[in-house]
Amino acid sequence: MLTKPICQSVLERALRGGGTFAEIFFEDTRSFGLTLRSGMIENAAVSRPRGAGIRIYDGLRSIYVYTCDVSEAGLLRAADRAAAAVTDTKGSGRDIVLNERTFTDMHPVIAPVLGVSAKRRADVLRAADSAARAVSERITQVTCGLLAREQHVLIANSDGLYTGDTRTYTRLTCSAVASSGTENQTGMEGPGALMGFELFENRVDPAEAGRKAAKTAVTMLDAPYINAGEMPVVIAGGFGGVIFHEACGHSLEATSVEPGMSEFTGKLGQQIAAPCVTAIDDGTMPNEWGSENIDDEGMPTTRLVLIENGVLKNYMIDRLNGLKMGMAPTGSGRREGYAYAPTSRMRNTYIAAGHDDEEEMIRTMGDGLYAAQMGGGSVNPATGEFNFSVREGYLVKDGKIAHPVRGASLIGKGSEILMRIDRVGREMTMGQGMCGSRSGSVPTNVGQPTIRVSSLTVGGK
Repeated sequence: MLTKPICQSVLERALRGGGTFAEIFFEDTRSFGLTLRSGMIENAAVSRPRGAGIRIYDGLRSIYVYTCDVSEAGLLRAADRAAAAVTDTKGSGRDIVLNERTFTDMHPVIAPVLGVSAKRRADVLRAADSAARAVSERITQVTCGLLAREQHVLIANSDGLYTGDTRTYTRLTCSAVASSGTENQTGMEGPGALMGFELFENRVDPAEAGRKAAKTAVTMLDAPYINAGEMPVVIAGGFGGVIFHEACGHSLEATSVEPGMSEFTGKLGQQIAAPCVTAIDDGTMPNEWGSENIDDEGMPTTRLVLIENGVLKNYMIDRLNGLKMGMAPTGSGRREGYAYAPTSRMRNTYIAAGHDDEEEMIRTMGDGLYAAQMGGGSVNPATGEFNFSVREGYLVKDGKIAHPVRGASLIGKGSEILMRIDRVGREMTMGQGMCGSRSGSVPTNVGQPTIRVSSLTVGGK
């Protein structure tokens, strides 16, 4: 890690020609990946990204330079390069005194993956693989992966902050392909958490993950195509929250709000969702995939109510966009690593649990679609328009689940879907993913209870 004297020297060098603020983000990460395909270990790889980024505020403009040379001389060269781009020379030359700030670790780790034997790591993948293949003879290929990352960060800035954090991520991925001989269908599971190998002792059953992936693939293999139309849709919990994350969550990040590229710009205090909807972005949830102790600007992580009973309460704000908006940062500044400047990002983002019965949602919906698992999609944050595939769906006839259907996609607009939610279930669950944006790819949880949308365009055959 970088010492205080080195950080002070680099920050002072960065501001010697002007600028209002300077920051160092140092990262030392060890990443591990293990893949099993068709019953055989294909690769095991360890990498170690290590470097630092230096950021200077030139008024409301940000200058960012990064380097993998973290010697004092290398950091000073990077500071000189950043300083050379500063145009506001007022206040040049500052003495900086750093004060260490410590935080309580809310996410303790018991057994880092790299400290566990190779056999135990491989056994996790073999358990998932074996369980997936046992589901059906129609499972023709299974690919399982074990991913682990231990990221050490240090953040120092010209306001006197000197702090750091360690984040340990562990995740299992399982993909199962079912084949009829002429067609294939794929099921996927990817549970993970901000914890070590103990993930597989008290939270994730590898065999169950393999079975779920295989069952989805087999179920969808013989499913007929759905007919397109406007209909009520019930969306299951867990990864179903990806719709809120993509269609609404990105539009509540200051990255979109500040430049006016969000459909929710200027709508704080206004009703933007049905009264049954409360949505939260929470980085404090113990050991959850999207949690942290501090964000990548050194701010304490927070629990942020975005929407309360349908009313927009907060945006997710990083430091620079907060300055532009005249609002305080919310501990939402995140980045993939030292090669990226931070910006506002989601953490564990979910629709909070409600009071409705899940069976009643389907029993009273008439004819429609039950989306048990969501797939990928796309969204335009400026308009909120989205299109998401349904990985596992079921046709509902007269309030009863009739049979599985494939080829379904959900099409709509974020602001419209929020207002059309008329039921929110009682149990919130979450799914893990990687979210890509301007500051790279970061771990995020998406979540919700089972919800019902009264009317939604369903694309199909």
